[in-house]
Amino acid sequence: MRKIICVTVCVLCLVCSWIFCKTQQGQTNSSKITVDLNFRALYPGEVVRVTVRTSSPVKSIQAQFSGEKYTLGTSANPEEYLALIGLDLGLKPGSYPIVITPVYADGHHERVVKEILVVAKEFPVKKLWVNEKYVTPPPEVLNRIREESELINAIYGIYSPRWMGEGPFIVPSTGEVVPNFGERRFFNNQPRSPHSGVDISSPYGSPIIAANSGTVVLVSHLYYAGKTVIIDHGLGVFTLYLHLSEFRVKRGDSVEKGDIIGEIGATGRVTGPHLHWGVKIKGNRIDPFSLLYLDF
Repeated sequence: MRKIICVTVCVLCLVCSWIFCKTQQGQTNSSKITVDLNFRALYPGEVVRVTVRTSSPVKSIQAQFSGEKYTLGTSANPEEYLALIGLDLGLKPGSYPIVITPVYADGHHERVVKEILVVAKEFPVKKLWVNEKYVTPPPEVLNRIREESELINAIYGIYSPRWMGEGPFIVPSTGEVVPNFGERRFFNNQPRSPHSGVDISSPYGSPIIAANSGTVVLVSHLYYAGKTVIIDHGLGVFTLYLHLSEFRVKRGDSVEKGDIIGEIGATGRVTGPHLHWGVKIKGNRIDPFSLLYLDF
């Protein structure tokens, strides 16, 4: 009987030892990756920086959030991978997972889940009065508006895999900032889309500078936005500069942070000279000032 007990105990010890080793191996694999989330706040219209560091070579790293997939790109640090996730202005409050999936050079992959809680935010309401053609466009411009919308959506579908920004973002004008992102707007008493940027009031002809380095992907006079410049900073992040009077760049130009790209104007649907500064991340409407709080 004593021999049977001893054999049984030995077998149990071997099983426990095997289980312990498998558990430790799983912990070792998981320790290869570190995921950090940085953000100013978790309201609709904010941005979340996802930073992944890994001690093992990777083929690719992907993040998934609210049905969108983001391929993490390289940053200034070669051991660091980066994605910027936009919490769209229309995102409903609630708990959302950010799923990070690195695929390692040896073929195996992991799955790391970070949960964020998006909180509701109230935005102000404002009534504005503009030329009626910008509220009810005449039939002859409807095709133009549709084509411009399709062009802009195609641009927001670009996903450059490398981060082109250099350091933190800066405000593109020295004028007076109107913190009106998300404002619910009525033009000539007609409800229209919420304001998806911030307005900077400045004298006509004042210089506008690039908020960060990148590639100019649009220089065009649009019906509603007027003279517009869009810069691609990589990883699906775009800054928009609307209502310009003059362009100082052309499509395809590489710009450095602080370069002059245009001048303040009053083109398109406006009530006076100012800059509309906007940010889109994979088409999501983002408060530009949320980018100013992130370290790069």
